[in-house]
Amino acid sequence: MTTPPRDEIYLDHHATTPVDPAVLDAMWPFFAEHVGNAASEQHASGRFVAEAVEVARRQVAELVDADPRSVVFTSGATEANNLALKGLLATAPAEGHVVVSAIEHRSVLDVVHRLKRRRRPVTVIPVEGTGRVDVAALERSLTPETVLVSVMAASNEIGTLQPVGEIAAICRARGIAFHTDAVQVCGRVLFSVRETGADLVSLSAHKLYGPQGIGALIVRRGSPRLALEPLLEGGGHENRLRSGTLPVALIVGFGAACARARDLLDEEIPRLTALRERLWQRLHRELPGLVLHGDREQRLPGNLNVGIPGVDGDALLAGLKGLAVSSGAACSSAEPEPSHVLRALGVSDTLARASLRFGLGRFTTAEEIDRAAEIVIATVERLRGPEFIRTPSAAEVRP
Repeated sequence: MTTPPRDEIYLDHHATTPVDPAVLDAMWPFFAEHVGNAASEQHASGRFVAEAVEVARRQVAELVDADPRSVVFTSGATEANNLALKGLLATAPAEGHVVVSAIEHRSVLDVVHRLKRRRRPVTVIPVEGTGRVDVAALERSLTPETVLVSVMAASNEIGTLQPVGEIAAICRARGIAFHTDAVQVCGRVLFSVRETGADLVSLSAHKLYGPQGIGALIVRRGSPRLALEPLLEGGGHENRLRSGTLPVALIVGFGAACARARDLLDEEIPRLTALRERLWQRLHRELPGLVLHGDREQRLPGNLNVGIPGVDGDALLAGLKGLAVSSGAACSSAEPEPSHVLRALGVSDTLARASLRFGLGRFTTAEEIDRAAEIVIATVERLRGPEFIRTPSAAEVRP
């Protein structure tokens, strides 16, 4: 079994985050000490773990300003996205039209591409050069048959924040259900389900220092009622939307992670923003031609995605010894094609392959940022050679 070097600098927090020690402490007793099935409320052990689940449900809801009764636990955001889209469309007319952005997570895009092959009408909306969804194009695409719009709250690759509140208002005025994948914003920036007005919101614990294998779908309550068909049946758990024995320890960890993220949010946003700027300024100063992918201002505090002209992408990643970064989303790492997100921004395949996504996190230090910059700069200079002198074109410089 291959193990990473102990001194490896981990800057891939958009792929997954380490479990916070406080979260691990909250989870540990529920693996062995507190035994019980949350559905077995006939005895004290069952009632105890059932209450722990409800405490966690409230903690998740409090982080995103939602009704606790709207929280449906799932195995993660991929299942939550599938439940949102497939569950709603299972109750919609066959001609019901679906609209998504071109930079959605694969668990959304793969679903709609399959639906399109089955002749479900689907429109994929383009994004602007900074990765922001073209709201005017989205509004023009809506028809009387449109039943669902899905736009992620923030890109997992380029960190661009989307105007989901504006999009939700447009959908609400037309009686169209709006879903947002809020995995990357949850615990990283202020996000309110109530203020946003989204009908369906997907979350995942392992992006906010909780355990892998647990997530949630927020399903709006009230009138008009959202009709969803479950993906799994067999017991009617989670308001009959997600059957299966609840993984209590994971749910407790999810809740604890949300509570801790809520407590730390005000200090983490400026800290991570400052570290990101420190990294960007160092790389931008010392690497000619560096291209910033994504919006300069409207982006996640800990996200930096840069294109590095003049190097081979595979050689670049292989040369970054002691540094854990990626060239794109973890969900697409098995795909040989360049990032669909960068392609949607108009980035060439060559530059997309030679792009790095830095995901800074709760335990990232200034010293690690400085060391990471040194590793990248040294690697790029070695791969480029002394003859590389180049000024970026206007098309490559993002505002």
